[in-house]
Amino acid sequence: MSIDNHRPLSASDRVDDRTVVGDIDTRRLPMYEAGAIDVPFVIAGMYENVSRDTLWEEHSHPTHELLWSERGASSATIGPRIWTITPAIALWIPAGVRHSGWTPGGTLLRAAQFSIAAVPSISPGPVAVEASPLLRLLLDRLTVDDIDADSRAMTETMVLDILAPAPNELLLRVPESALLAPIVAAVGADPSDGTQLAEWAKRLGVSARTITRAFLAETGVGFARWIATARVQHAITLLAEGEDIDDIAFTVGFRSSSAFGTAFRRVTGMSPGRFREQ
Repeated sequence: MSIDNHRPLSASDRVDDRTVVGDIDTRRLPMYEAGAIDVPFVIAGMYENVSRDTLWEEHSHPTHELLWSERGASSATIGPRIWTITPAIALWIPAGVRHSGWTPGGTLLRAAQFSIAAVPSISPGPVAVEASPLLRLLLDRLTVDDIDADSRAMTETMVLDILAPAPNELLLRVPESALLAPIVAAVGADPSDGTQLAEWAKRLGVSARTITRAFLAETGVGFARWIATARVQHAITLLAEGEDIDDIAFTVGFRSSSAFGTAFRRVTGMSPGRFREQ
């Protein structure tokens, strides 16, 4: 099925405000509590060929939401966590959960909304979902205008039957302490920043052990593992844009393609080449 335009969901997901400054499209959507609006569907889908880099300000839906990409990669921020969304790894956001998003220009963005009256959340909180070819085909089917009621009901039942959390998730927990803020800012501005732990300790006037303990307490991983995960998340966007794998490894700060491949497999469960093929 060819999808190359925009299909809005419903009045409950209208864009309240939209501004374009330079190449950045900023959109403001409403805040809704779970179930605040009764919706006339079990599952409803939308798609948009995003032409500009787009920032979705923090918002929430009265329905559960599943986000994935037909082309490209985007991200959603929920509290201190940043989730990467790709054609293979979707993100389930329960109704009422506040989130913001970033969608690079050229992304073919997909979303499905699920009625909370008909569909219990598959998780108490946000969770990655494997966007298998079968799941994507079924969700595509639900965007066809002339689908009859029986076919729609059967397709929805099949979607709900296979919808489940993924074994791997593309998640970066961002530390929020003032101590680690300079490190987070530096890596966010330039993922290839090669400042070592000892140098950061010297700059921040603390011991390397203090920084390591802070990362473990706030993110569950140490300094080096967090840096590698942040780099891999950035690399995923470049892979989706078709960049050469060796060039990506250098761009995000790995000294070799093999080191990049090792870190990428640790985060995603597969090699960069296989990830791109999905």
